[in-house]
Amino acid sequence: MDNEKLFAMPFSALYPLYVRKAEKKGRTREELDAVLGWLTGYSAEALASSGASLRDFFAEAPRLNPARALVTGTVCGVRVESVENPLLREIRVMDKLVDELAKGRPLDKILRKPS
Repeated sequence: MDNEKLFAMPFSALYPLYVRKAEKKGRTREELDAVLGWLTGYSAEALASSGASLRDFFAEAPRLNPARALVTGTVCGVRVESVENPLLREIRVMDKLVDELAKGRPLDKILRKPS
C-alpha cells in the first residue's frame, strides 16, 4: 500500500481491527483505548466514533503525547525510530503500541514515562 492510500484510510476502518487484535490476545477495549488515548489525547468515545482519515486523525489529535518519541523497536519489520515521514512514523508508533498491548506487555510499560 502506498503512503497516500494509508494516510487517507479512515481510522474507523482500523479501530475495529485493533480491538479484535487486543481482545483475541486477552486484552480489553478499555486497555486499548487507554493506550490510544495516551498517544493522542482522544477519549474512548472519540476513538470509537472517529471517521477521520489517519492524516486528519493525527493532525486533529487533542494532545499528542511528547513521550511517544520514546517508542522504539520494530513493527512489520520496520524500525519505528528510523521512519522519516512524520505521519508514517505516528502510524507506526500506534501500531507498535497496539502490538505491545497484544503481546501482554503491562500498561505501565507501554505508557512510557519520560525520565
